[in-house]
Amino acid sequence: MPQVPAYVYVLAAAVFFYLAGWWVTRLLDKRRAAEGRLLGDRIVHDARREAEDIVKSAEIKAKEKEIAAREVFDRETAEVRREHRRRQETLGQREDNLDKKLEFIGQKEERLDRLDTSLRERQEEIAACERETAAAVAQQRRRLEEVSGMSAEHAKEELMREMVDQARLSAAKSVQQVREEAERSSRREAMKVISLAVQRYASEHVAESTVSVVDLPGDEMKGRIIGREGRNIRAFELATGIDVIIDDTPGAVIVSGFDPVRREVARQSLEILVRDGRIHPGRIEEVVRKTEAEMRERIREIGEQACLDLGLQGVAPELHPYIGRLSYRTSYGQNLLKHSEEVAAVSAVVASELGLDPRLARRCGFFHDIGKAADHEVDGPHAVIGARICKKFGEDATVCNAVGGHHQDVEPTTPYTFITAAADAVSASRPGARRESLDSYVQRLGNLEQIADSFDGVDKSYAIQAGREVRILVNHDKVSDADAALLAEEVSRRIEGELEYPGQIKVMVIRETRATAIAK
Repeated sequence: MPQVPAYVYVLAAAVFFYLAGWWVTRLLDKRRAAEGRLLGDRIVHDARREAEDIVKSAEIKAKEKEIAAREVFDRETAEVRREHRRRQETLGQREDNLDKKLEFIGQKEERLDRLDTSLRERQEEIAACERETAAAVAQQRRRLEEVSGMSAEHAKEELMREMVDQARLSAAKSVQQVREEAERSSRREAMKVISLAVQRYASEHVAESTVSVVDLPGDEMKGRIIGREGRNIRAFELATGIDVIIDDTPGAVIVSGFDPVRREVARQSLEILVRDGRIHPGRIEEVVRKTEAEMRERIREIGEQACLDLGLQGVAPELHPYIGRLSYRTSYGQNLLKHSEEVAAVSAVVASELGLDPRLARRCGFFHDIGKAADHEVDGPHAVIGARICKKFGEDATVCNAVGGHHQDVEPTTPYTFITAAADAVSASRPGARRESLDSYVQRLGNLEQIADSFDGVDKSYAIQAGREVRILVNHDKVSDADAALLAEEVSRRIEGELEYPGQIKVMVIRETRATAIAK
């Protein structure tokens, strides 16, 4: 028997194992397929059950929502019905009220018709009575004219003339009584009020003493001063407290304010900014702060130098700023520091002539208006304010009394108070002292006398005391004592209305009777 090669056995074994593996794999695939079909059937069955549960749950929720919506609808419907019923009831009540009002209006119209008829009848009766009265008055007037021998117009003129004379006499007596009573009871208060008004207000010089002009190198600088959307000018006004007026004036702007120190600070600050060219809010605040510090130092130096020039010793350093501020204040255009120095000089001369201490008088006169440096900060007359300042910083009681009493705000206790008041009047009233040239001064005196001479019964008039007083001599045959009081009042009113003058003007009417006899 021939020998079979080994590879044949190997090949046969390989074929056998392949077929065996194929058969086993086939059996396993059939088994897996059967299990997969069973699993799929189970999944489908579970999915169907879950879907049925979801559908049932959705149906239940839908029914619940339907029931809730129906309840809401029922409630809203019930509310609408109630509101409808309420409105119907309200409308019914209104209709009832309207019916009642219409009925009331109808009744009122009937009453008005009856009243109208009654009024027309009464008007006719009144017209008839008026005609009868007019006829009776005319007849009575004719009888009166026949009895008096005077027409009605002539009698009316006589009556009016007599009534005017009586009214003038009564008015003159009333004016005289009021004046006497005012002089007795309120002289001090009136002088205080008038002096305060005169010292603090100068209407004819307000524009000149409250503005300063700053020159510019060109009109384009105005735009830089204003800044974008006005921020520079707002910052400048806020920092200085002064208004800046930019108008069509070429090469200049105006700074305006009632505080002369702040106005001077604003003017100097604006000049520095214009020269520097850097104008913005930060630079503005820096320059204003620096200028204010320099101004405070300059004011102090001015006050110190004024005390040295007058030879005043022992002046408290705290008073120097008050004195220096007077250099930047004016009264009717008169510089207050120069005015104070002039009053000090006049007071010293008067005191020397009277045998009093000229140095003390000079000190009183120099400090008399120091209250004006602070009267915008403290309420009260400047004389009283000045006396408080002097007392606060250790000045003598005589000086304090002179300062407080030079306008009679404080009762004078020493001769120096009267000397200070007289020197103040001399300095303020002399020609040219307060923005008034010699020509205008003479013209004002002439106008005073002309106004006084224009009244009936005036013989002569004289303007005296530098125009502070007008004396009027009247004819005693034409002007009675009562008429003299009325004449003084009319002249003063005429002066107030036609003239401009500093201070006040006293009008004095003089009526006298002279009897002359010759002894032979």
